[in-house]
Amino acid sequence: MVVGHYKALAYSTTSQTFTPNPDLHILFTVTETFDNDHQVIKQTSTSTHDTSSKFTFSAADSGLHRLCFTPSGPGATALNGWFSSTGAVVPGSVQLTLDMAIGDTSKIASSDSNKMSDIAGKVKDLNARLNDVKREQMFQREREAEFRDQSEATNSRVVKWSLIQLGVLGVTCAWQLSHLRSFFIKQKLT
Repeated sequence: MVVGHYKALAYSTTSQTFTPNPDLHILFTVTETFDNDHQVIKQTSTSTHDTSSKFTFSAADSGLHRLCFTPSGPGATALNGWFSSTGAVVPGSVQLTLDMAIGDTSKIASSDSNKMSDIAGKVKDLNARLNDVKREQMFQREREAEFRDQSEATNSRVVKWSLIQLGVLGVTCAWQLSHLRSFFIKQKLT
C-alpha cells in the first residue's frame, strides 16, 4: 500500500514566490511498468492554500511502478508546464512537494484501526439492539398467546352460560305452558 500527499504551487512573478493557484490542476497517474503499462490510478486535483492532495493505491503484484504528476488546466498553460522558458532566474514555474509512505505505516494502521474499532463498536450496538428487538418480539408473542387463551376461555364460558340460560328458559316455558293448560282445564275453557 502506498499513501502520499502532494501539493503544487505556481510561481508568481508579482510576489516572486511560489503560491497556490486554483487554476493549476495536477493530473496524477500510476502505471505498472512490468505489466504492459497497466494503469492503476488516475486522479486530478486542484492547488489550494493550506491543504495537500492525497493519493492511495495498493499494488496487486510487486514490481516497478511509474508515478506521473502532470500540470494541467488553465494555470499550467499560463505557466508553460513544469519548466519556464521565460527566464533563467526561475528554474521552474511549478513547485511540487511530495511526501510518500510505502508499506504498512503506523499512521495508516492507526487510522484504519480507529475506523475498525468504531465500526466494531457500531456493530456491537446494532447486535445489542437486534437482541432487544428479538426479546421484545418473544415477549409480545407470549402476551398474544396468553391473551388468545384467555379470550378462548371467556368465549367458552359465554357459550356455556348461554346454553344454561337457554335450558332454563326452555324449562320455564314448558312449566308455564303446563301450568296454563291446567288453569284452562280447571276453568273449563277448553
